[in-house]
Amino acid sequence: MSVIIASMTGTKCMAVLKALSDLNRLRITRLLLKEQLGVNEIARQLGMTQYNVSKHLRILRESGLLEMEKKGQQRLYGVVSRLKDHLASNGNVLQLDCCSFSFDKLPK
Repeated sequence: MSVIIASMTGTKCMAVLKALSDLNRLRITRLLLKEQLGVNEIARQLGMTQYNVSKHLRILRESGLLEMEKKGQQRLYGVVSRLKDHLASNGNVLQLDCCSFSFDKLPK
């Protein structure tokens, strides 16, 4: 499933809301907005276990917020380009039909 930012409704909106409802997933998303990273590096930077990072990445990918790229044996995760573009043109705010998230004002 890929994120359709404009006019996101129903099930797609619910998947994004579920993905962003967890503080650790917000922290991961904020980190991946800056650069692509592997599970080990995300875990190190956020002080989380690799297992928990992997679980959160799966939910974020299923919601359509993240994409994964294989480089050799490593898997690098990053925010989908449509979301990056949307945030860049909307002052770092993800506007959904039901609500909005300011990635600058979320807890660290």
